Amino acid sequence: MSQPEAWMPESDVADKRTMASQLEMRVREDIINGKLLPGAKLGLKELADSYDAGVIPLREALSRLAATGFVSLADRKGFRVGKISADEIRDITNTRLLIETQALAESIRLGDVEWESRVLAAHHRLDRLPLVEGPSRLLKPEWETAHEAFHTALISACNSPWLIRFSGMLRDQTARYRLLSMHYADSAKRDVPHEHKQMLDAALAKDVEMACGLLKQHYEKTTESVLRHEFLKG
Repeated sequence: MSQPEAWMPESDVADKRTMASQLEMRVREDIINGKLLPGAKLGLKELADSYDAGVIPLREALSRLAATGFVSLADRKGFRVGKISADEIRDITNTRLLIETQALAESIRLGDVEWESRVLAAHHRLDRLPLVEGPSRLLKPEWETAHEAFHTALISACNSPWLIRFSGMLRDQTARYRLLSMHYADSAKRDVPHEHKQMLDAALAKDVEMACGLLKQHYEKTTESVLRHEFLKG
């Protein structure tokens, strides 16, 4: 237990950790949706006022986000929203494809009726949710959660916990870029639900080559959309 918590009753420590977890989710969502811009300074006092929260749980939340790349922490400069770049999204996409296509191929080969049920249920929920909301075309948090669940279900029969874990970590890092593909790109012409349905059908048909090819196209379309924007060029 850390020094500031050593004297606290266990219930108070648990409450602070719960608050930190809630703040972590809220700040992460605001980063993903662009309310907190890449590179922006995250002043503890200002954020505490904005989220109506204490500085201690907020600092813990930001420290957790720093461990995942959503937030950066520089000596004597405090917290900032993690920066984004063309090189990073290319690197993330390429690495993600290496790992996730392998995980998907193995999952399809090993998948049983329980796996099929998980994939179908996850797709059913995803397909029933709107992708964006409002004139700003912000990604709906419920869709983001369902989207993650669908891709996780697709590889859930993979016999490698590490492949699944790394896939999840890389998927988390693409969240902000996925917003950009929706918010700035000419995304209204892209039929994302159809892309998911194609992947579902190929996976259930046990067509490994087709499913992996569709997954590759799915991710690369998002990356290509993001890379069209001037602030990521050069």
